[in-house]
Amino acid sequence: MRPIVVTEFITLDGIVDSPGGGEHPHAGWTFKDVAFDEAAYEIKGRETLEATALLLGRQSYDEFAPVWPSMEEFATYNAMPKYVVSSTLQDPEWHNTTVLRSLDEVAELKETEGGEIHVHGSATLAQGLAAAGLVDRYHLLVFPLVLGSGKRLFGEGDKTRLALVEHAAYSNGITLQRYDVVR
Repeated sequence: MRPIVVTEFITLDGIVDSPGGGEHPHAGWTFKDVAFDEAAYEIKGRETLEATALLLGRQSYDEFAPVWPSMEEFATYNAMPKYVVSSTLQDPEWHNTTVLRSLDEVAELKETEGGEIHVHGSATLAQGLAAAGLVDRYHLLVFPLVLGSGKRLFGEGDKTRLALVEHAAYSNGITLQRYDVVR
């Protein structure tokens, strides 16, 4: 069975909306509102080595697909299999991308042989995966910000026990929190 890892930039109030850009009134908050500390992003390098596939929602796919293929720092992600959960996407252009039409198809993918499947962004998908019991681990870079509104990582009424497996704090106030889902 392949573990599914949800990795997010998240605020103290649980917002994951538009961290690098987008529609949120405070879009780009990861770069605009918190001083850069390279050490805080070390987990992103590890994720690149640990991931064997990407799983994305349609909106994240639409944001990443035009940009990531041309970025050298995403060469590993660009080469690996990518899966997009969408009921409407036809003929994805991003190399090595497969469309999954339901969470049932994600569950089938999870049952195959292989390594970690990483979910970047994709808040709606992450909530659906959590509700379906398909998430195995969370990698959270928690930013010392409160945005007050926007897409949240965790949905209403969801209760999940987590076990802290790694944590760190950085000079700019970002904290790394890695949790395994307790079943």
